[in-house]
Amino acid sequence: MRSIRARVEAGSGAADRSGAGAGRAAHAADRSGKALLSVRDLSVDFVGASGATRVVDRVSFDLRAGEKFALVGESGSGKTVTALSVLRLNPDARYAGSVRFAGRELLGASERELRGIRGREIAMIFQEPMSALNPLYPIGDQICEAIERHEGASRAQATRRAIELLERTRVPEPQRRFSSFPHQLSGGQRQRAMIAMALACSPKLLIADEPTTALDVTVQRRIVELLDELQRDFGMSLLLITHDLPLVRSFADRLAVMKDGHLVEEGKTSALFEAPRQPYTRMLIESRPKRSVAPADPSAPALLLATGVGCRFPIGDSWFRKRRFEAVRDVDLRVARGETLGIVGESGSGKSTLGLTLLRLAQGETRGQIRFGETRLDELGAGALRARRRNLQIVFQDPFHSLSPRRTVLQIVEEGIALHQPALSAGQRREAVTEMLEEVGLDAGSLERYPHEFSGGQRQRISIARAAILRPELLVLDEPTSALDLSVQQQVLELLCALQRRYRIAYVFITHDLAVIRAMAHHVIVMKDGVVVEAGETERLFAAPRQAYTAELLGAAEAA
Repeated sequence: MRSIRARVEAGSGAADRSGAGAGRAAHAADRSGKALLSVRDLSVDFVGASGATRVVDRVSFDLRAGEKFALVGESGSGKTVTALSVLRLNPDARYAGSVRFAGRELLGASERELRGIRGREIAMIFQEPMSALNPLYPIGDQICEAIERHEGASRAQATRRAIELLERTRVPEPQRRFSSFPHQLSGGQRQRAMIAMALACSPKLLIADEPTTALDVTVQRRIVELLDELQRDFGMSLLLITHDLPLVRSFADRLAVMKDGHLVEEGKTSALFEAPRQPYTRMLIESRPKRSVAPADPSAPALLLATGVGCRFPIGDSWFRKRRFEAVRDVDLRVARGETLGIVGESGSGKSTLGLTLLRLAQGETRGQIRFGETRLDELGAGALRARRRNLQIVFQDPFHSLSPRRTVLQIVEEGIALHQPALSAGQRREAVTEMLEEVGLDAGSLERYPHEFSGGQRQRISIARAAILRPELLVLDEPTSALDLSVQQQVLELLCALQRRYRIAYVFITHDLAVIRAMAHHVIVMKDGVVVEAGETERLFAAPRQAYTAELLGAAEAA
């Protein structure tokens, strides 16, 4: 009724009235070393109009009571499908093999039996809370639904317990947030609310699917610390699904590596990181951002010079009074040709708004001087600014939503040159697009395909091709690698470095990933609450931050 994917689990269930202590006592008998979850020769086929496609092939592993076990691998490796198969949540799927939980076979269980297990004994935290929570109901209602359904609690009892769970998972102001809708919470708060929902029945097994993807490093660290603490307090087992190898190293007792639907390696985390047996595992472990940018020319003149830049948005209190939210305040920055300026900070720090403001794309009220070469962008009218767009391009964070699903790759990439170079024929545009796709690592066979037919890394390459085909002088990159696997991330970074060296493009690189910034940026500015708190040359700032906030960000990144 209330939640969407959480509802499929029949809630993230209600709770033992006595809290975490009862959870530990309830599971104490399981801590014998026997497998709580035993997966044997699991195969999953997706059945469609064109037949069956195997996505998981004969996977086997055990998860013991009280253990933290991780399934790792790149996107498309089958790790999430494997986790969803434990509760038979994959639509249009055909299963083979065995999944036994606490001695019960789940693949052959009836739907009624599974409803009694989902949420109550096995709970799940999904990768994207915003799509897993119902946007029409407050967070508290969605937690209460599970408590009432599983425990037969009254509304008053369910409300008290829901607030306790929000407080236990460190959601700020839990009584007020109980009535908040999902869109009114930050990404970290939504993830905490999902965890609270999942813990409501003190499950024996918690499955966490990419619980820290696209979160700031400080929020990532707090979520991981919270999961670690709750796992111990509730005495539950935890199955972590992730492509984040540093997270696995600091969190999991054991891990299994998946590739193309197969399990290629399994073992204790420490041993596997020290001596991986398989080349694929070694590649994953070594896939960290590597610095390959060309040195900056200290004598190069400024291409982009911003002074006193700000952006604010109106907030309506009433018909008679208006407030304004200052998203960016009094920012000064300089970017030379062929140089990368990194902008870092947590979500809500104003870094994306700053990027949009520099390109005159922000929807709010802007101020300050923005000089591009000899031109004052802040003084240009709409027509003159449109002519300048050829030299000022942007790559957005989510290529799936920034690429039109109704247009082919050819139509998407050629749009800019069709607008800015109208003298080119259709054949010349096709030839230019083909050459650009080859530069970003895609072949001519991609021209007539649609965005949904590509992986996340390939879609990001298409976005880069769309911007780079105009040979812009300045490219703003807004979180271009945040949701990519580490190996794909490194490929995209190497591509950006190669394009910068070839065409001397200046980058404004916006991200919360400090490892990426260290690999890519010549200079960095650190933002918090809309203002720049620290700026400087990248290596100097990383080696000796002057501000406590910068040191906190760096410490969180190192801990991850």
